[in-house]
Order: sequence, then C-alpha cells, then structure tokens
Amino acid sequence: MSVPEKAHPQTNASDSSDVDEFGYKPTLVRSLGSFHTFAAGISYISILTGTFQLFYFGLGSGGPAYWWSWPMVFVGQLMVALCFCELAARFPVAGSIYNWTKRLTSPHVSWLAGWTMLTASIVSIAAVALALQATLPELWSGFQFIPMAGDDDTGAQALNGVILAALLIVFTTAINAFGTKLMAQINAAGVFIELIAAVLLIVLLAINIVRGPQIVLDTGGIDASDRPLGYAGAFLVAMFASLYVMYGFDTASSLAEESHDPRRNAPKAILRALFFSFLLGGLILLFALMSAPDLADPAFSSLGGLQALILAVLGPVGGSVILVAVVIAVVVCALAVHAAAIRLAFAMSRDNNLPAGAKLCSISPRFGTPVTASVVIGVLAIVLLFVTFSPQIYTVVTSIAIIMIYTAYLLVTVPLLLKRLRGDWQPREGAFSLGRWGIPVNVLAVLWGGFMTVNLAWPRNEVYNATEPFHWYLQWGGVLLPGLILGVGFAYYWTVQRHKTGVVAEHARADVGGPA
Repeated sequence: MSVPEKAHPQTNASDSSDVDEFGYKPTLVRSLGSFHTFAAGISYISILTGTFQLFYFGLGSGGPAYWWSWPMVFVGQLMVALCFCELAARFPVAGSIYNWTKRLTSPHVSWLAGWTMLTASIVSIAAVALALQATLPELWSGFQFIPMAGDDDTGAQALNGVILAALLIVFTTAINAFGTKLMAQINAAGVFIELIAAVLLIVLLAINIVRGPQIVLDTGGIDASDRPLGYAGAFLVAMFASLYVMYGFDTASSLAEESHDPRRNAPKAILRALFFSFLLGGLILLFALMSAPDLADPAFSSLGGLQALILAVLGPVGGSVILVAVVIAVVVCALAVHAAAIRLAFAMSRDNNLPAGAKLCSISPRFGTPVTASVVIGVLAIVLLFVTFSPQIYTVVTSIAIIMIYTAYLLVTVPLLLKRLRGDWQPREGAFSLGRWGIPVNVLAVLWGGFMTVNLAWPRNEVYNATEPFHWYLQWGGVLLPGLILGVGFAYYWTVQRHKTGVVAEHARADVGGPA
C-alpha cells in the first residue's frame, strides 16, 4: 500500500469511481500487475505448504482413497470462487469480503464477516508459520534448536516450531511494513520457484512410480466399523487435509485498489489460482501415493509424512532440493496470508470499525503502508503461538480458523443468493458474470459451504481430542470457540464500535466522514 504524491498515471476514472462508491478517496497506488494478483492468490493457497503439512492427516484418516477429497473440495470451492469473481468485478476494493458484504446486506453482517475473516487470518498466519517445523529440521538438524527429550520429543518439537514460526512472522511483518512493491516482488519470485518445483516434483515422482492409479480406490485398511457412517465417516474426517488447503483465493481481489484494471484481472486471478492449485496439487498427491515404497510405513501417516515420503523416493539430494522449495513456499504463503490480513484490517479500520481504527489505517509517509496494522497483526500472531503452545490445543485452534473462514465465505454467498432470488443483483456490465448460471452456482456454493462448515465443526475426538488428556471442551472446541469469538466480538461491536463507525478523515471523500 502506498500514498501517491500525485495521481498515479495508471489510475483511470473508473478505478477512482470504484473507491468513490464506498465513500473513500483514492489513496493507494495501482502498482501491481496481473501476475502479482495471481501470485497472491496461489501463494495463499500454497499447494506445497498445504499438501506437505497435511498429507499425513489425510492418509492416516482415510487411506490412499482420501485423494478423492481433493477434486471434491475443488468443485465445491469453485462454486464459491465463481460467486467471488462476480463480486470482485463489481466491487474491486480492498478488504474484499468485508466490503462486498456491505453492499449485499446490512453493515452489521458486514462487520461480522470482516471480523470472522480477520481473526481466522491471524490464526492462519501462525498455523502456516508452524509448517517450517515439519521441513527445516529434515533439511538440517541444526534447525532443531531445542534438544530432543529422549523417547518423548513432542514438547521439544512444539517449542522449536514456535521459535521458527515466530522468526518467520517477524520477517513477514517487516516485509509487509516496508512496502507493497517489495512484498509483491518477493511473493512473485517465491511463487515462480514454487510452481517450477511443483512441476519438477510431479515429473520426479512420475519417474519413480511403483504402482498404478488404482491405489486411490484403496482405503488402506482403515477400521471404520465403529463409525455411524462407516468409511464415509472416516472420509469426511480425511477431507480436512484438502479443506485446510484450498481456500484464500479471494486474496487476489483484496489487492484490487493496488492493481491495474482489477475489474478484469481480479476474477481471472481468482480462477487461475484455484485451477493451478487443483491441477498441480492433485498430481503431486496422486504420484506420491503411486511412488511411495510402502504406504503402510507409519512415517508417512505421521507428522511430516510427505516430507519423509519424498526423501524415501528421491533420496537425500533430490528430496532436499524439493524441501528447500517447500520452505520457500511456506515463507511466501505466510507473507501472503499476512498481507491479506493487513488489507482486511485496513478496510475495516478505514471505516473506524476496529478499536483504534484511525491508527490502524494510518499510512506511513515513509513506507507508504499501514505499518501499525502490519505490526499489530504480527504481534497478535506471535502471541497466539505462545498462548497455544500445547500441540493438542493448537490443533483445535487452527481447525477453528478454517471453520471461521468457511463461515466468513457463507456470510458472503448467502446474502448474494438472497439478492439473486429477489432479483436485486446486477453484475457489472461488460465484466465477469455468471448470467443464467448465477442462481444454481450460488445455491451450490451455499450448500457446499454449509455442509463443510458442519463437517469441520462436528465434535470428533480424532480431530479435536486425539490424544490424552481428554477434555470435553477440546472435543467441542469447533463449536464453542467460534461461537465465543463471534459472539464476544459482535457484542463489543454492537455495544461500542458501531456507534463510532464512519470513514476516517484521512481516507474520506470530501463529502464523507464522521460517525455513521
């Protein structure tokens, strides 16, 4: 983000009118091209981060057949993404979900959508940063700063992961604070490396396959006899490995006020990010299952499973090259998630809809970015790492972040569907539009989002309370904590913050400002 001293040459009248419609004056330079917005979306999804972090969970919960969750999640998320493409073309402004909902329904629902996505994004920063622990010590034992404690090294690994994650968050905070262009350049370079590495990994795994694609029909001997739905119940749990990866494509639209021609480029970036992630991620998972020496090896269904599999298939040299690319992917993923959270905080605080809103949306004249928002988000993510130090508690918290993101998406797709059904929705003329497919696609997006939110929040021991000590509040954490975060947050908004709402002077159009 940056403040121009004079109008940017690439900022045209239509771009200015998009911001003007929300009561804001243009204060951000449009310096990002189409690849930058695409890179932001694909680095948030980050196929190498997500597949390497969660392969073990999918394989351990559903066997090789869990692979089918990848195309299923893609189809469901594609319905959501198509709705978002229409919104990105109609309202190309920062803080996409928050500002879209403002035009679809009441400002109160809009605030709740923004708050839900913001808190989930802060947790996601910490969760992504923790992925370094699964990869860096595999590359070099010196990255394990905390000595292992004999047979039980869980505590040492957890503390070491927190230290590595905190260092990464310090880095993402500094880069995001120093300027959008620097962030975008690092992100674009990282995404380029990630895409090349993903293609290389697919080729190397394909060369080393030892079994046919029919392996994806094998349930791996998963015992689901005690489940009400049998193997289907186990598969719904295994789906988490894909559900945790394929989201965040809306990040491409969060950069709308800093991008050239966002009405055209943002929808393309959303779909490209999702399609590339589906294709490359699906092939990596498929060929990993086909090339593993022995899928029954417990190392593959424990933390760091895909890392161990890659080292077993490609050897220490080839495997290490890929793991270096995974580290780069984790870094740019954390950078993109942090950037998206900053833009959401900026959008909400620009309306004075967060505590100390005027400070959070204030743009540094030196760096051209909301430095305060960058630092506050980074500090909160680091604090969260240390507060939820226990691996068991952190599993609950990170799962809750995904539940809240799917909830935030529902707070967009449901109001949009209601507008369609009332005949009030008008896509921007000449821009991306679903046309007559709008209602069926929107219905599928709502049904998918609702079903998966219930699936994610369902109180299962194997997800929320897998190891001792067993506590009922951990098992019900997927219901209780989102309810608490949303309930307490909205109560604060309703009693305090809504009375202060109004575009802050620094960003207000000449005829707008003050509390609403």
